[in-house]
Amino acid sequence: MERVLDVYKRPYDPKNPVICMDESPKQLIEEGRPGQSIKPGREARVDYEYVRHGVVNVLWLMNH
Repeated sequence: MERVLDVYKRPYDPKNPVICMDESPKQLIEEGRPGQSIKPGREARVDYEYVRHGVVNVLWLMNH
């Protein structure tokens, strides 16, 4: 791990840039029922149920 962290301590070199990747899993969800809109004297209502459509991994690419 220390060897990996040492890479980030190197001075910037435009001819040899350090490229970083990070992965972030996200759920794909949809509302189970539509919410109820605002009415006089009552706030909007949103149901807590949802339909799950799986998981994806979002990859972030950064140039250091």
